[in-house]
Amino acid sequence: MDNFIAHILVVDDDDGIRSLVKKYLNENNYLVTTAVSAEDATEKVKIIKFDLLILDIMMPGKSGLEFIHENKNKLETPVILLTAKGEANERIEGLEIGADDYLPKPFEPKELILRIQNIIDKTKQNDQIRVIEFDDIKIDLNKQMIIKKDTEYKINNTEKVILEKMINNPGKTFSREDIGILINLDKERSIDVIITRLRKKIETNPKNPKFLQTIRGAGYVLWIK
Repeated sequence: MDNFIAHILVVDDDDGIRSLVKKYLNENNYLVTTAVSAEDATEKVKIIKFDLLILDIMMPGKSGLEFIHENKNKLETPVILLTAKGEANERIEGLEIGADDYLPKPFEPKELILRIQNIIDKTKQNDQIRVIEFDDIKIDLNKQMIIKKDTEYKINNTEKVILEKMINNPGKTFSREDIGILINLDKERSIDVIITRLRKKIETNPKNPKFLQTIRGAGYVLWIK
């Protein structure tokens, strides 16, 4: 998949399972965001375009099945359900309403990785913009690279996530809060530093940006044609 790094949302109220799955996925080169509940997941999928959801069925508050029911008309992301032993009916219902696969607990981490890779290989979105060129600039999200006037700048995973969202929503203003949720960071000063770093890679004159601009009192926007 040529340097493609899948972004996965892990939704589970169990701190131990959530942390273990995140650790194992990180070790296998996946970008991971976590959510502690269906309600938490709902807020995150409004802002972030994930490549896959790993979703526990039984959680306090709304269940994983309720999450799928409420989001199935706008959720294009494939879903793997984590189910406890004895939840056969819930498993069947989950598959009927749109889940792509399920894995009973306890599970082998290697099996989870294989199921993830199988789904991503089959359902990787082709309509997302991954490479874009404007003026003297080329942004290649697959290679995590910005090329400006024959100079190459590497972008890290955090910068990639921000740019991917902005590129696929040109002209949309993202507040610091939006960006913070996107990258799991709640420090506004740190977000400003990341934007400043991106400007140095994109702009000819970072102090007077033409493309990655600040909208006073609102946030940041990427203007591209």
